[in-house]
Amino acid sequence: MAVLSALLFVSCDKDKTEPDTMPMSGNANITFENVVKPKKYVQSGIFKGNGKINEGGREIGNLILPSDDKMTNSTKIKFNAGKGQRLMFAMMFGASKDWFFAARQPGIPLYDDNGKARTGNIVSEISLWDNGSKNDDTGAKEDNNITSLFARTMPRELMSLMLDYDEKTSEFTLTITNTSKGKKDVNGKSLETPFSPGVWVVSNVVGGKLLDEKPFFEANKKTTPELSMLAEMGNPDPLYKKIQAETGIITGLSPAIVVVYKGNKNPLFEVGKKDAGQGLKEVSQMGNFEKLQASLKKDANVKAFYLAGNAPVAPSEKVSANIKLEQGDKIAYAFMFGYSNDWFYANEAEIMATERGELTSKTVLFDNGTGFDQYPGAGNRQALFGGMPEKEDNAIQRVGGQFPVPNVSEVVKVTLK
Repeated sequence: MAVLSALLFVSCDKDKTEPDTMPMSGNANITFENVVKPKKYVQSGIFKGNGKINEGGREIGNLILPSDDKMTNSTKIKFNAGKGQRLMFAMMFGASKDWFFAARQPGIPLYDDNGKARTGNIVSEISLWDNGSKNDDTGAKEDNNITSLFARTMPRELMSLMLDYDEKTSEFTLTITNTSKGKKDVNGKSLETPFSPGVWVVSNVVGGKLLDEKPFFEANKKTTPELSMLAEMGNPDPLYKKIQAETGIITGLSPAIVVVYKGNKNPLFEVGKKDAGQGLKEVSQMGNFEKLQASLKKDANVKAFYLAGNAPVAPSEKVSANIKLEQGDKIAYAFMFGYSNDWFYANEAEIMATERGELTSKTVLFDNGTGFDQYPGAGNRQALFGGMPEKEDNAIQRVGGQFPVPNVSEVVKVTLK
C-alpha cells in the first residue's frame, strides 16, 4: 500500500498540568493484526456466448460463433483493475483437438506507461496455444509442452478484442468477437471455428507485484488437468473452480491511531454525520495521520493519543502500542482499509479503560463518505495504485454490500491486554 505517512508520534500526553502522582489504573497494550488470508486473484469468472451448434446429434451451447449475427458472434467480460494489474483469459479454439486462446504471460497490460487506461482493439496481446495433450491430426493422447502457435496463426485474423474503460468506476469491458468466418491458414486450411466458454482472472497486487503472473499455465511446460478440460472439451468449470478458490478481496492496513479520551463523544468521528475535516479523511484515503494528530492535540477531551505502527501492515503482520489508562477513560481507534478509496476500521461501541481481551467484535468497517468507491484492490483511484479518489460528500456510514468484502474478523484482530 502506498502513500502512508511515515510521521510517528509514539504518544502525545495532553494533560501536562496533572501531577505525575495521580493514581493510574495502569498500562495496557493494544494490538492490531492483519489476519487476511492471501488470495492470488482479486476477481475471476466464466464468460459464455449465446450460440449453439449440433454435433453428432448433440446440441452444444454457450459458444461464440463465426457468424454475422451480433447476438451469437460476441460476448463481454466486465472487470475492475488498477495500474499494474493484468487480465488473463483462456478459451478453446473449437475446431481443434487441444488448442486454446490466451494472453502471453503475465497477461494483458491494462494501462500504458503513463498510467492511462488502454482502450480499442488489443488482439495483439493474444496468442493461440497448443496444449500438448492431443495429436493435432488424430486426437491421440500426447504428453508435450504447451507451445505458442502465434507464428503459424495470427489471432487478429480470427477475433476482435475491443477494450472500453469507465474511469469513475475503474471498470473495463472487453468485447470478444469471433471474426473467423471464411478464414484460412497459410496452407489453405479452414480456420473458421466457434470459441468455447472461457475463464478470466485479474491478479491481486501486493507491494506493486502481481501475486500470480501465470494463473493458467506456463509456456513450454506441461499442462494441467483443468486446462486440458478447457482446451480439449471447451469445459471451463474445472479451471474456474481452481481459480475461484484463490479469488478474493485482500488488503493491507495502515498503522492505527489510538485515542484515550473522556466524555461521551468519540473524538474521531460520528456515524451518520459527514467527515468533520479534522484529518480522518486523510487517514481513510491515504493512511496519513498528520492532520488528525494535529487536531487531536487541540481537543480538550483527548487525554492522549498513540500511533500503533509506522508502516503498512501486510497480511500476517501486526502492530501494537502501549497506552496509559485511568479509571473512567475511554478508548477509540481507527485505521485505513488500505485497498479502498476511503474506508477505515474503527470501534463503533464505547470501550472503557477497564476492558481487556479481544475487541474485534466491536470493530466495524466504515465508509468515510469523501471518496467515490471502486472495487477494493482494483480501483485506479485508490492509494494502492497512486491515485486520489473522486470527491463525494456523504455521511460516514458502515460499508454496505456493494462489494464482496470479507467479514471484519477475516481481515483484522484487535486485542487489548
